[in-house]
Amino acid sequence: MSAVIAAPAERRLFGTDGIRGVAGERLSAHLALRLGAAAATLSERARPRALIVRDTRASGPMLEAALAAGLAGAGVDVVLGGVAPTPAAALGVLADGLDLGVVVSASHNPHRDNGIKFFGADGHKLTDAQEAALEARLDAAPAPPARFGTVAVSDAPARAYARALLRRFAGLELEGRRIVLDCANGAAFKIAPRVFRALGARVTVVGDAPDGRNINAGVGSTHPETLQAAMAGGRYDAGFAFDGDADRVLACDRAGRLLDGDDLLVLAATHLRAAGRLPGDGVAVTAMSNFGARRALAAAGIALCETPVGDRHLLVALRERGWALGAEPSGHLIDRNFAPSGDGTAAALLCLEALGGRELADVEPFDRLPQALVNVAIAGHAPRTAAHDAVRGAIRDAERALAGRGRVLVRPSGTEPLVRVMAEAPSLAEAEAVCATLAAVVSACA
Repeated sequence: MSAVIAAPAERRLFGTDGIRGVAGERLSAHLALRLGAAAATLSERARPRALIVRDTRASGPMLEAALAAGLAGAGVDVVLGGVAPTPAAALGVLADGLDLGVVVSASHNPHRDNGIKFFGADGHKLTDAQEAALEARLDAAPAPPARFGTVAVSDAPARAYARALLRRFAGLELEGRRIVLDCANGAAFKIAPRVFRALGARVTVVGDAPDGRNINAGVGSTHPETLQAAMAGGRYDAGFAFDGDADRVLACDRAGRLLDGDDLLVLAATHLRAAGRLPGDGVAVTAMSNFGARRALAAAGIALCETPVGDRHLLVALRERGWALGAEPSGHLIDRNFAPSGDGTAAALLCLEALGGRELADVEPFDRLPQALVNVAIAGHAPRTAAHDAVRGAIRDAERALAGRGRVLVRPSGTEPLVRVMAEAPSLAEAEAVCATLAAVVSACA
């Protein structure tokens, strides 16, 4: 397994999670209109159907309307599902046999940004090849459609998503459990509390008053200190913080300890394997997953594959192997037994299911190794620097020194002129020393 991670392929518009940018600037209504018209060509059916959902950003309705106009103008029947978490789009496409799902959201970004991501008829995000083909069609003059599509507004997709969660976790008894949910003033602000309460939990909610501009503002998984403050005093059993589109989550115990995607993955994987519900007895992790989590999974007899950073890469690996479970430390946890997407609400409920009545504060999913990280500024070509022979040699030396005890990772940033150098070791001092040595070599080769 290489400790050097290649830079993501360069594309004009699409990144690792759809298209993102400042709303009204890079991500304009004109671009959304063209994207809608181009996306209509992804289906060969005479009457394609699409679902659009969004988060709570002020720019959401504008982009939603432009996408719908582009789709309908090219003959697609469109349902506007309103505010709903990202997994509602993936599940809605599958449940209703739709051709396309679209999510208008910039996830954990501030409110000024927005994004557009597409799901195909299989409920999965479009592949790189599909996104490249969609980009290529953007400037083509659309052929006049045989018919114009329709546009309808419905809350049925959000209600169907809530029902799906309740069916999946029907056996989870939360009666009397005191839970805090930080909904980030985002897409989960209604659905997540409703589902938890329907399962019997006594729910206290923060971040449930969106005004179009306060999404992720001092709340949610990017600001877990708000959840930790709400948990202070030990009055609650567990807390969960979602991001803006609710496809990721962090957990917090009554003592204020945060649990990230690695913690939730180890909890979920060992639970599902014991219950005979972990296909292939394997999980997928990204290059950023802590060595301690990998060691705990191996000790539990769980196979592991590593992917580049990004939940789309996890999904590709899981599909290729026929596995169901994967996660990255940021809080994306995918359980394909439920949905082909990261799902913060489902991940939080799976965490509680895995606890089996135990207190979250009493559980230590794995022994986390200390981590050191240095970003090395590069004047030249970051991917070329990361692949330099001297850098590779230094990596091999570090890997030999940490064999069985830790790991190193050197990867060029996909968005900045940086090479990110990371080391994990049994002690922070050793991790920092290894990281500093590698960073010096990288800097010398820049």
